[in-house]
Amino acid sequence: MSALLAALRAPELVAQFQRQCGLVPLSPQRPEQRRWPQVDTQAAAAAAGATPARLRDAWSQQAGGDSNGAVTRTAIPQKKYKIENYFLYYLFLFAATLGQEVFYITFLPFCYWNIDPHVARRVINVWAVVMYIGQTSKDVLRWPRPPSPPVIKLEVRVDAEYGMPSTHAMAATAIPFTFLLATMNRYKYPFELALVFAVVICTLVSLSRIYTGMHTVLDVLCGIAITAVLVTVSYPLWDAIEAFQMKNHFAPVLALTLSFLLAINYPELDHWSTARGDTTNIVSAGGGATLATWINYQWNLIPDAVSAPPYEMPSLTIELICRMGARFVIGIVIVFFARQAIKSVALAFVCKLAGVSPGDKQARKLLWVEVPYKYITYTCLGVVGLALCPAVHRYLSL
Repeated sequence: MSALLAALRAPELVAQFQRQCGLVPLSPQRPEQRRWPQVDTQAAAAAAGATPARLRDAWSQQAGGDSNGAVTRTAIPQKKYKIENYFLYYLFLFAATLGQEVFYITFLPFCYWNIDPHVARRVINVWAVVMYIGQTSKDVLRWPRPPSPPVIKLEVRVDAEYGMPSTHAMAATAIPFTFLLATMNRYKYPFELALVFAVVICTLVSLSRIYTGMHTVLDVLCGIAITAVLVTVSYPLWDAIEAFQMKNHFAPVLALTLSFLLAINYPELDHWSTARGDTTNIVSAGGGATLATWINYQWNLIPDAVSAPPYEMPSLTIELICRMGARFVIGIVIVFFARQAIKSVALAFVCKLAGVSPGDKQARKLLWVEVPYKYITYTCLGVVGLALCPAVHRYLSL
């Protein structure tokens, strides 16, 4: 068993998969033949107060970091590569975005506004729990990401985070399979086709983490396995959890308090990474969604079902598609501007309390700055997305 685990964790397996998919490293060039990045060094030097020679020296430095993958200087690829299969390249890059904030902040509201709030609430609850467990597991286990070389790394932002388990794989398992379980007895549709679709999404996103060089095969498999257990164990409790969120007067207080305590007590690291902030965003959005659910129920804003499930799937008429598009565009515009406004106000407020400048990027990384301002921002966004936007849709008869 230990030999199998070591083989699945080996970076050579990741590198082999990349080569099979057409991501191939170029032969290292001699120093005098190495090409510098195509940048306007004169303009960059003037802006940074440096000379072109000093900038060229900076480009030539390797990305610094200790064994856990923390980037301490400007990260640049250690080896150049060529792409021999552009179809797989763009396919896996697209699949990788399905586990990032831009996907969460669009797909989850879309489900709530246009598909079924009943289903969306379950997806959000499971997603928040799964992602928190995944993120904290990374920073408790502290397993490094696969090293480069031999692996080619296509992402930089999350390279300072640890690797085990893959939260992309966890999200790609949690969202489609929670969606499937929440709808299979609620709507009439070909279950087998939906199951295949869920498997394909999970597989593509999981493989994208290997292709981009961000995770080992073991990271991905463990992420899928952990999520499968969590979804299976929690499934019988989904109805009871939703009833508690809607009807119990202490539900909002419990959700908001718990999400803040989970964020502020995130495992302490020996270096800063995006993990704590990203996790705060997720649990705060989950807490805000719970508050919005309670508000909608208490104010009788959740329409009663006209009949018992299972329901027929509606026909995709031009009118329905236009309504869905209008709800989505209006909702996303509201969420975007709300995010910008709330973030600015929350950051200024928290920085004033902490006695630091909002423009100080290093100060934003402090625990009592980063967590509170992101907590305020994404808790409010949860309420905006699940309570305010549907109210606007109703007002506009959408």
